[in-house]
Amino acid sequence: MEDDYYVSSEDEGCYDEEDNDREDNLEEEMMAYVESETPKCEVSSTKVISKESLLAAQRGDVQRVMDVLSLKEYHARTLLIHYRWDVDKVLAVYVERGKELLYEKAGVTMEEHDTSQLSSEVMCDICMEEIPANEVTVMDCNHCFCNKCWTEHFIVKINEGQSRRIKCMAHKCNAVCDEAIIRSLVSARDPNLAEKFDRFLLESYIEDNRKVKWCPSVPHCGNAIRIEEDELIEVQCACGKQFCFRCLCEAHSPCSCQMWEQWLKKCVDESQTVNYISVNTKPCPKCNKLVNKDGGCNLVTCICGQPFCWLCGAPTGADHTWDSIAGHECGRFKEVEETDLEQTKKDLFRYTHYFNRYQAHKDSLKLEATLKETVERKIKYLEENLSSSKDYSWAINAINRLFRSRRIIVYSYPFAYHMFGDLFKKERTSEQKTIKQNLFEDQQQQLEASLEKLSMLTQEPFEHYSEEKLHDLKLRMMNLSSLVDKLCLKLFECIEYDLLGKLQFSVHRIVSYNSDGVEKASEINSLSGF
Repeated sequence: MEDDYYVSSEDEGCYDEEDNDREDNLEEEMMAYVESETPKCEVSSTKVISKESLLAAQRGDVQRVMDVLSLKEYHARTLLIHYRWDVDKVLAVYVERGKELLYEKAGVTMEEHDTSQLSSEVMCDICMEEIPANEVTVMDCNHCFCNKCWTEHFIVKINEGQSRRIKCMAHKCNAVCDEAIIRSLVSARDPNLAEKFDRFLLESYIEDNRKVKWCPSVPHCGNAIRIEEDELIEVQCACGKQFCFRCLCEAHSPCSCQMWEQWLKKCVDESQTVNYISVNTKPCPKCNKLVNKDGGCNLVTCICGQPFCWLCGAPTGADHTWDSIAGHECGRFKEVEETDLEQTKKDLFRYTHYFNRYQAHKDSLKLEATLKETVERKIKYLEENLSSSKDYSWAINAINRLFRSRRIIVYSYPFAYHMFGDLFKKERTSEQKTIKQNLFEDQQQQLEASLEKLSMLTQEPFEHYSEEKLHDLKLRMMNLSSLVDKLCLKLFECIEYDLLGKLQFSVHRIVSYNSDGVEKASEINSLSGF
């Protein structure tokens, strides 16, 4: 099984300067690779919804339901709000369970009512007053109350944040009120509140929609992202923010959302500092100040003057001999305490190992962020001074590959910390854990080594190279970029199939490897909503 995921270092040596035929073939292969790396005009499965296109996006879904079920706009919106803006779910319930049950569950009432049959005055069952017929309103459910009572009801519900589905006031009536009537009555009393009602209805498309979420950028860019299928996807907003759609954290593959959440908690939690303090200090039993033991004697004295036993922490007398401490006898040192202490030290050391490497690669990613501008300046210089070649896309592709792969290495360390820690200790034996860990670390180290080589190549001053030396660098950089891409894929396959895929009692899913990096969401059409 290990061979399936292992890429030999011999792959790096596929370029031979002395073999011209082989060099020509290799160059053809590498040019094909460059073409595959070049972004293509494909339609993204994720969409950016801006403030301007939000209304169009909502109307697009509403119109689909209106066309299929022949409904009024507010009835279609009521159905969609109830089913969390899942058009496919609405249509599936309609086909499987029928129109009547579909409407009943959502509070949509299609009863016909004739207001001309009302007498000149109507008794309002809320305020118990006789009200002129022109001052009452009948909803689709045929319940009739005075406009004043309706208005008060609507205002209370809007202020309570329930404006998305304001139901009829009648006892046990599940019908949702006509939003046009709500808007008309509320605006007559408080135009600002009517605007708030409309805003809530509009934002319902995002707040209640499992396929749409606000971009988590800070400060907020005002955009939302809409996906089509699986919510386990990493996406880039138009503002440049890359994030995991499921948990709204930064893009963190190959970590699962659960692992990343626990890693963040581990990093911000002061528990590691507490662990260090618990290993190296003891609280004074009198003043509770922390005391550090700087000698070999187990009788320590706090600055407050209180002597106590370092082994058990109990207060003692100040006198002691080689055999005992005056006024104190704690017996034998407990093996359990020694074991706990050693385990705490081991846990702290293990966490530090993974965190230091995680942070080091994260720092490298930040420093390499300016590298693209540097390479672009070198390319511009070459285009102006070297006429034999005008295609330097291989250099930009190498930079992009470097960034994508560096991110994978960054998040592979939090993954390894949890994967081979206590999180899954019930899922495997110690021997199985060792085998799996060696398999993963082999893949990780190969990727890491190749990545550092690629980083060094991208920093070479190739703008001053001769054409022959530039050609040589081009082939080396393309070859290494291809190798890094393969190693990233192998690492993800190892994680998905050999590690997470073998779990029996836990379900941890990660975003599948995408050679092109995080998917960029495309702008939504502000006219059609698609």
